[in-house]
Amino acid sequence: MRSSAFLGHVFGCGLLSLMLCGTAMAGSLADHPDCKALREAYPELSGKTLINAINPHTPGYEALDPNDPSKYVGFDIDLGESIGMCLGFDVEYKAVNFASLLATVQAGQADMSISDVYATSERAKAADFITYSKVFDGVLVAKGNPKGISGINDSMCGATAAENTGFVEVPLLEAQSKKCVAAGKEPVEIQLYDNNAVCIQAILSGRADTYINDVNTVDQAVKAYPDKLEKATAVTLPYQIGIAVPKDNVRFRTAILEGLKVVQKTGVQKELLEKWGLGANAQVEPEIVVK
Repeated sequence: MRSSAFLGHVFGCGLLSLMLCGTAMAGSLADHPDCKALREAYPELSGKTLINAINPHTPGYEALDPNDPSKYVGFDIDLGESIGMCLGFDVEYKAVNFASLLATVQAGQADMSISDVYATSERAKAADFITYSKVFDGVLVAKGNPKGISGINDSMCGATAAENTGFVEVPLLEAQSKKCVAAGKEPVEIQLYDNNAVCIQAILSGRADTYINDVNTVDQAVKAYPDKLEKATAVTLPYQIGIAVPKDNVRFRTAILEGLKVVQKTGVQKELLEKWGLGANAQVEPEIVVK
């Protein structure tokens, strides 16, 4: 897949294309009869370069390649490029902070966002979603869990949580904080940051007690700092992860949906989930989330 500058900070060709271009998997996907039929049905996408808005600070999903910072790697990168292989388009990337992902799509500065975005009804006011994965959150704490945090519950009262601006965990923590106050306990203090790495550093520096986010992100943090961090528990949130596309562009949304279905049908998505340590059981049948 091609690589060229776009809007200041864009790179093409993720790990999947580097590893699989010319191999049986890439060839079989591009040559799959369903993909050929989709390219005939959506000729306007063939040969195009689409922009994927990402927040590249979630290892396993999207992050800078540690061996080559001019490239991005992760499951979401590979998934988007797999859909592109099927539909005949290339993918380039625009890196923004998490809170700007949907606004970037909304403003027409990106064609889509595949960046570990939970598809909520509130977010669907800004973009339509095509879901592809389950949501499992982890509760990251300092080693030994000195505050005894056990989830988004009363154990959070009086604790300080570092979170990303715009993350769905923020309103959940705000609701818990109100419960704490109503019970005569200290509220939850919430610190807002722009990306996962800064949230994790807040715990390492002692500024925050916990960070609640995708379980893979939490597991990666523990792996990176095994003597300083641990996962207190895992929680299930009532959401799915989705591809954000422009609202009301039904034809484009349907094309991406059908491409994703082929990626799942051929087993490619489950292979990629395993490759990135996310577990094949995270795959869900795609659904459309609109508002």
